Amino acid sequence: MDRSIQIKALAGEPRIKVLQLLAEPKRHFGDQWSADPIEFGVCMTLIAEALNVAQPTASRHLDILKRAGFITVQRHMKWSYCKRDETALEEYFSWLKTEILLKTDAVQKGPTL
Repeated sequence: MDRSIQIKALAGEPRIKVLQLLAEPKRHFGDQWSADPIEFGVCMTLIAEALNVAQPTASRHLDILKRAGFITVQRHMKWSYCKRDETALEEYFSWLKTEILLKTDAVQKGPTL
């Protein structure tokens, strides 16, 4: 996975909001009638409404999250449904934590002679 895409995905407030909303799909999208939001995912149209943005804007944000591997998207009839990929998110945060700790340790130890 390209880490730069993942970093970019989390650099935008709307994309973080999407991940927050999708963390509890039943709570935020319980009125979705076309499919169960937990089992199937959340319709992109409802995500756009929750963000209070136009559909093309929401689609751009969702595409970045998809390319980062943080969400999966599946089509059903004429709609696309989004779901968080918990494994990918956990893997990314584990990598980030390791990277930061390694860099912090190197800075604290300083150069070796």
